[in-house]
Amino acid sequence: MAQTLVEKIAQRFAVGLAEGHVVRAGDFLSIRPFHVMTHDNTSAVIPKFQSIGAQRILDPGQPVFALDHDIQNTTPENLSKYAKIEAFARKYGVSFYPVGRGIGHQIMLEEGFVQPGTFVVASDSHSNIYGALAALGTPVVRTDAAAIWATGCTWWQVPEVVRVNLSGKLQPGVCGKDVIITLIGVFNKDQVLNCCVEFAGRGVACLSIEDRMAIANMSTEWGALAGVFPCDEVTRQYLLQRAEVMVQRGDENPRLTAELVEEILEDAPAADADAFYAKELDFDLAAVTPFVAGPNEVKTIASLPEIEAKNVRIDKAFLMSCVNGRLEDFEVAAHVMAGHKVAAHVKFYVAAASSEVQEEAKRRGYWDTLLQAGALALPPGCGACIGLGEGVLASGEVGISATNRNFKGRMGAPDSFVYLASPAVVTAAAIAGKIAGPPGGSGRTAAELRAVLERGSKVRVQPKPEPPAAKVKTLPGFPARVEGELLLVPKDNLNTDGIYGKEYTYKEGLSPEEMGKVAMANYDPKFQQLARAGDLLVGGYNFGSGSSREQAATALKFRGLQLVIAGSFSQTYSRNAFNNGYIVIECPKLVDDLRRTFAADKAPTIRTGWRAIVDFTRARIECDGRSYAFPPLGDVAQQLVVKGGFEALLAEQIKQMG
Repeated sequence: MAQTLVEKIAQRFAVGLAEGHVVRAGDFLSIRPFHVMTHDNTSAVIPKFQSIGAQRILDPGQPVFALDHDIQNTTPENLSKYAKIEAFARKYGVSFYPVGRGIGHQIMLEEGFVQPGTFVVASDSHSNIYGALAALGTPVVRTDAAAIWATGCTWWQVPEVVRVNLSGKLQPGVCGKDVIITLIGVFNKDQVLNCCVEFAGRGVACLSIEDRMAIANMSTEWGALAGVFPCDEVTRQYLLQRAEVMVQRGDENPRLTAELVEEILEDAPAADADAFYAKELDFDLAAVTPFVAGPNEVKTIASLPEIEAKNVRIDKAFLMSCVNGRLEDFEVAAHVMAGHKVAAHVKFYVAAASSEVQEEAKRRGYWDTLLQAGALALPPGCGACIGLGEGVLASGEVGISATNRNFKGRMGAPDSFVYLASPAVVTAAAIAGKIAGPPGGSGRTAAELRAVLERGSKVRVQPKPEPPAAKVKTLPGFPARVEGELLLVPKDNLNTDGIYGKEYTYKEGLSPEEMGKVAMANYDPKFQQLARAGDLLVGGYNFGSGSSREQAATALKFRGLQLVIAGSFSQTYSRNAFNNGYIVIECPKLVDDLRRTFAADKAPTIRTGWRAIVDFTRARIECDGRSYAFPPLGDVAQQLVVKGGFEALLAEQIKQMG
């Protein structure tokens, strides 16, 4: 049966699948990742690991620790934290990379921890970057990381998959950062939200691995859970180059050799031609020119002609981070900077993604070109990208950055302003003292640029086939069916603050009953009067968006609502629900029928009078004489519910392992 690349990789790394089971989007899987990376947050994972009763790391070769976030902080507290992480790594024989080696994601790519066709995770939102090497890279939370250390596995629900068909070739002076900024700005209606993206098409071949790293990395900001490129000759050449580095260094047991690379590529999976994709997006790379995102908003983009006309003065410029701190980026910056100086009123900060990148940039002369022109060097690491260390933006300052996020206050003061752009544009702005592009722009007007983009950008939504009749075996303690009245909350993008307000989130010591009594209060003050214990709550699409507060799931459980049905869920919300033993089900057809039926009722919460039976043995909802299918809840999801959540399940697994 045909599968996407994402489904094939998930199939490879799933454990405990029933014989003959073909992995599909929506499946709950127990996954044994190839590797799991944690950075400074290793110190927070360690107590999680200890609290679940773990006594050892099951496979010391699976985790990777890299110190990269707060590396300029030399306070005794931070140095002590780093020392404890290193000691823990040494105790268990875990690969450890100290301050100064670079950003964890870059290390994972450089050191062969990421290989085509593998499932690689990290306790960091930019794990998507691993997709540049045809791996399925996706973030996990700290409890997941602790679970992987202890048991080798965690659980994962396969998201819907979107294919992005790339055609054409990049114009001179355009790079991967321009591509992803443009994709985010053009397809800015949540087309890929909570999905895995597979990049395909003839245009892929013109993208370097560093272009692909930038695009895959910022698929996070696009809203995707993974951004995966196919394995091709460009991938092969990069891996062979990395293998050569390892051999030249004299690595005793190199993770990559020329022979191993050929074996990996021969076995690398590819998407089937007739695989099902929830959506397909068409995008012409030839239409891309440098765009600038912001201020303080990734999805708001402007062409260079548009923003140059605004004469935006800057105070600081940044060339760094896991998205644009690589060799090609410094090569472009040095070329733009040649013969120029950084503007007198601007501070231009540069930091390599790794010590290896920095040394090679020095060897080739790029580093000296930038520093002699007035750039300020920072150590390889995250630093100012996340508002830590030297270079953060002060109150009222304006910055332009080649980093991946420009959320309000992320890079410094809450009232500062940040724009995102490519290394070439950032460097040109540092020279000009205002947002400007390098010489030799497209020459087209802003309106012409947008018209070209629109012609080359299309979205096709594929009708999802009706799932075949399911026969699901329920585990002891898991209900075969539940029944209740449907309570409709028709809003799309209902965020976690609406479900469980921030005024309660940080109040520790609230009882489950007290938490249940304030559920949905920010969304609808009348909700508590309308809701009844035993109801089945039905939401709209992207239910539970916003922050990751898990109380937004548990509060509904404590209110006595048996489960939540929605058109779709925020992936974080769904994970928090099952991690706390609470059932959530996607059933868009039921949601659509309810909203059509009650369209005239404008109340935020509606008692429908419809009684429904959720039959888990058939994965169907029977209601009002109609039958609706939903993705079956297999053993993994059922175990989470039966045991009362992930941590309880983990503790039992660890006890059984001895």
